[in-house]
Amino acid sequence: MSLRFRQLQAFHAIMETGTVTGAASVLGISQPGISNLLSQLEREARLPLFERTKGRLMPTPEAELLYREVDTVVRGLDHVAQAVTDLQNKHPGQLQVAAPHMLSFGFMPQEIARFAKSRPNLSVSFQSQYSSKIQEWVISGLFEIGVVELPILHDTLEYQVFNFETLATFPADSGLAVYEVLTPQILDNEPFIVMGPEHQTHRRTRDIFQAAGCTWRTQIHTHLSENLLSFVKQGMGVAMIDPFTVAFDRESGYLTRPFKPAVTLDLAVITAKTRPLSAIAQAFLAQLTASIASYATHSETGAAAS
Repeated sequence: MSLRFRQLQAFHAIMETGTVTGAASVLGISQPGISNLLSQLEREARLPLFERTKGRLMPTPEAELLYREVDTVVRGLDHVAQAVTDLQNKHPGQLQVAAPHMLSFGFMPQEIARFAKSRPNLSVSFQSQYSSKIQEWVISGLFEIGVVELPILHDTLEYQVFNFETLATFPADSGLAVYEVLTPQILDNEPFIVMGPEHQTHRRTRDIFQAAGCTWRTQIHTHLSENLLSFVKQGMGVAMIDPFTVAFDRESGYLTRPFKPAVTLDLAVITAKTRPLSAIAQAFLAQLTASIASYATHSETGAAAS
């Protein structure tokens, strides 16, 4: 089997954009060229990667597995190409940082903009992704700094952990507005919008309600904090939401209250133990940790997975 990088790049672009047209635009080649590269890859791999239904490409399970392996490789070469461009243009350095979605719609853009204000020639590579993937990216050198949700999965990461209290968030017209602090007793049998069962806030909220002998009625399950807040605005129930999502949301339609006992969320700022940070990364790391700490109730430093 003789796979060529261009074939993998075309496959990756289709998976990222969802269409041949989108992939062609990203890579700057024709749609027939993308289709030809995909056909070559399927022949070489001897695997069906997409089902063609009513003119749409639907990834097969094999394609989803291959994408996870290809993603780091393709991004790695893109990273090298950007580094070459920076050197050619004599950029002083590139800020390379990745963060989970909850930080990506307000907090991180604000921090990067503040950092770049005194560095007009700064090149920035920023990506939002799930925490397990960000950890892989930092270890592989695709990004120098990452922010992730716990747990830390690799013993090759340096990290500083920050603990945050989530806020009980509910529709603005709810009768819950009369309370200054919400508890399991007050929210007994109220409909909840929640993260999936594997998420730390799901487990912790469930345990608090069980310990209080109260009913935790989960009505909607989703996977992004922005989705939680959107459902709250639609009057669908209560959600425990991180302070970043609430702080950077500019819409109305909801209220927040402290919840006791606190449902905490743990985030960590990570770097690779085996790779020294660039001067740019060191400067941004100092700013980032100070800013994150301003939202946190507690922090601690670690150097290996426990």
